[in-house]
Amino acid sequence: MVHCDVLIIGAGPAGLTAAIYASRSKLHTIVVDSSLPGGQVASTYHISNYPGTNGVIRGIDLMENMKKQALDFGSQIDDMQSIKSINLTGDEKYIQTETNDYYAKSIIIATGAEPRKLPVESEREYRGRGIHYCATCDGALYTDANVIVVGGGTSAVEESLFLTRYAKSITVINRSTEFKASRSSIDELMKNPQINVLWNTEIKEVSGENFVQKVVLYNKENGERKEMDTDGIFVYIGMEPNTSLFKDVLNISEYGYIITDNSMATNIPGVFAAGDIRDKEIRQISTAVGDGTIAGIMAERYISHK
Repeated sequence: MVHCDVLIIGAGPAGLTAAIYASRSKLHTIVVDSSLPGGQVASTYHISNYPGTNGVIRGIDLMENMKKQALDFGSQIDDMQSIKSINLTGDEKYIQTETNDYYAKSIIIATGAEPRKLPVESEREYRGRGIHYCATCDGALYTDANVIVVGGGTSAVEESLFLTRYAKSITVINRSTEFKASRSSIDELMKNPQINVLWNTEIKEVSGENFVQKVVLYNKENGERKEMDTDGIFVYIGMEPNTSLFKDVLNISEYGYIITDNSMATNIPGVFAAGDIRDKEIRQISTAVGDGTIAGIMAERYISHK
């Protein structure tokens, strides 16, 4: 049995930032994560738009810095802890993992959301080495390059247009026969000479030496397969928020994200949510850190008030 003031679920940017603020306020703070600290960011090869990092920093280095700060202020990080059950009601919240029973006065949920991965066998091998899920984060790496964007929704259309600032050419791979985005965005994309669209098409294979160099495309309409050279692939086929544990107790949006107010508070007193798990418009490292800051401060105020 482990008792603490604040229990944070998730050790990504939002969770570690919340831990920095909570533990700096002299609260007994524990961070629990089902894997190693860092979240998606730790597997990002280069980050060039995080303030104060002197241009480019490796994701794993940025997250090591955040982890060290949290530990230096007194946070405890329990990684590799798979959660079995939760009880968020009452003054004392309860989280059960495979090895511990945690009791906390306040809970901060920062379990994040993950982009749906490109469904090819070599996706993990080339993730961050040619396969990307954030043009804002990684687009500048592809100046004067030929890239592919996978998807047919709003994100695919808008990120394709964003990539025209850097890439020489963009090929959009859409498994459907239409885009599901605003008419104005679609019109802008279709008129752009840098962008070409392949309809009814899927990527079946990705290959290359260290980095992505080729893909195998499959046309669903005629069954044709062909190889295509490319320098990089940006994937926008949806997001999957990690909210399965909380669907029966917290207010969840139609897309599966936790609904909070501006104080990061959920519908249960003492339970806060921060980062990509939260229902909001923009999901970046900097916005996750902002959410974590607010959640850490508000958890301290909640405990002090109680």
